[in-house]
Amino acid sequence: MGRVLIIGAGGVGTVVAFKCAEVNEVFTDIMLASRTKAKCDKIAADVAAKYPDRPKIQTAKVDADNVPELVELIRSFKPAMVINVALPYQDLTIMDACLETGVHYLDTANYEPKDVAKFEYKWQWAYKEKFEKAGLMALLGCGFDPGQTQIYTAHAAKHHFDEIHYLDIVDCNGGDHGKAFATNFNPEINIREITSKGKYWENGEWHEIDAMSIHQPITYHNIGERESYLLYHEELESLVKNFPSIKRARFWMTFGQEYLTHLRVMQNIGITSIKPVKFQGQEIVPLEFLKAILPEPGSLGENYVGETSIGCYIKGIKDGKDKTYFIWNNCKHQDAYDDTLSQGVSYTTGVPAMLGAKLMMQGIWKKAGVYNVEEMNPDPFMAEVGMYGLPWNEIENVEVPFSDY
Repeated sequence: MGRVLIIGAGGVGTVVAFKCAEVNEVFTDIMLASRTKAKCDKIAADVAAKYPDRPKIQTAKVDADNVPELVELIRSFKPAMVINVALPYQDLTIMDACLETGVHYLDTANYEPKDVAKFEYKWQWAYKEKFEKAGLMALLGCGFDPGQTQIYTAHAAKHHFDEIHYLDIVDCNGGDHGKAFATNFNPEINIREITSKGKYWENGEWHEIDAMSIHQPITYHNIGERESYLLYHEELESLVKNFPSIKRARFWMTFGQEYLTHLRVMQNIGITSIKPVKFQGQEIVPLEFLKAILPEPGSLGENYVGETSIGCYIKGIKDGKDKTYFIWNNCKHQDAYDDTLSQGVSYTTGVPAMLGAKLMMQGIWKKAGVYNVEEMNPDPFMAEVGMYGLPWNEIENVEVPFSDY
């Protein structure tokens, strides 16, 4: 049906490459590009070993910070769309290149400036008119969270509620990779996210809290009780905008005590800082150095055991009555590895990215402009996501694990 360019060769890029190759009737030609071509070549070889009858994935070197270089690559390969699974710092340059070359765009995480730990959608939402005028579509945050959690919310709003009033997104990684300390996705992004101030929406305004200062135990399906911490997560910003009936929206994530102890020590000695320091006559960013010595998230899959559990607790009104609802997915790390040689956190991000791109390529999700996934019809996505490895479950009138509903 069409050609697709995947930019980014980390854990999520690996999953997207495998899953696009799986659906080769839609993604007829695939190119994988990143700053390090050797990573792309390794992924392409692994995909070819699993799908020897499919066209081999082409690979290329590209600096995603460089618009002319991106434009040159896009013009030479001529894709119908770009799937951006590079760093969030690079969203705007890739969007600029897509506009200049006339191709559609999808990413899994919103833009954040490299020199400020601040992630919000305003920079990308500002591109809406440009994409509309170009007749192009940009779909933002089509991973799991952000991404599938928003589609779950849209599904609930369409099929289960007249109004949504309370939303709590809960995210548990109940797996064990056997490392003393490692992050499940890019360490720069992961550590910046969880060491920033927490934030939640209530009664029409944002409330900011100290990082990790609010927490409570939550019981997760098939995993059990885990201490869960209130963070700010980007999908909250678009959800409260697109579902204005929401009175309160929060995001919770689990962390083990060993992880938090390591993180606290690293913060105390300054190695999680994003402020440049001089070292042996060179300027380095401590967090970038830390990233270089930590295990690659894409390397964790083989020995990862356990599973993730991510879902949405929702309370609202249906037919004039209060209603509670829970929708979730559990993903086993070993199943993810067996399918794509990746761990479950990369898998839960990469599968929705492929499916969102598939729906765009098929013209099912097609609208000029810049959109978050909850603005699309959730039904086609919900009908297919299970067959690609992320089945979902739902319970109506569920007992929620929060005392303030």
